[in-house]
Amino acid sequence: MSTSIAEVATRLWHGLLAYAVKFGVVGLIGLVIDVTLFNALRLGLAGDDTWAQSAIGAKTISTSVAIVFNWLGNRYWTFRTHRRRNYLREFAEYVIVSLGGMAISLLCLWVSHHLLGYTTLLADNIATNVVGLGLGTAFRFLLYRYWVFGHHRADGLSTLARVEEAQRTLFEEPDAPARTDPVEAGAEASAPGPDALARSSGPASPDPGP
Repeated sequence: MSTSIAEVATRLWHGLLAYAVKFGVVGLIGLVIDVTLFNALRLGLAGDDTWAQSAIGAKTISTSVAIVFNWLGNRYWTFRTHRRRNYLREFAEYVIVSLGGMAISLLCLWVSHHLLGYTTLLADNIATNVVGLGLGTAFRFLLYRYWVFGHHRADGLSTLARVEEAQRTLFEEPDAPARTDPVEAGAEASAPGPDALARSSGPASPDPGP
């Protein structure tokens, strides 16, 4: 029983939990980049009275930078064995999933604020930064793991590696039979067989009398 539990735990770790931990680390660093850059731009990092200093401009820039960082981190660390050869398509799908996660967060805020009537600042933060963030993160992780970086994607590096290995196995020439040394072959040919040895070792014929 203990062996089977250990095997299940190992498969769960390598199949899902290890990706989740790395995904969380990348996402946390991306969040720090987003918040830091947003506040720096609001304080005039890119100049005063510019679009980048406005709330919408600063958030657009900081979120875009965080998305690019998260994509690179997940591509070359979290899901590096499943990253795609067509990186432009991979990035486009990554952005679509990221926007979907953001939409989930906004939907939670809309339901809480406008539909349920919880209009306080605390309620808004719980709706968007707790419930919405949690649901959006789960949504993004599952789609990254099983769609954007899915092991079944035709242009994924792990899929291409398996195809190449299968092709090598299918088309490689069989091993040639071992060559026999000519001297040894001649010695084996001249050596008497077991039947000859048996006949020669049989009882001797009686000595004819005078």
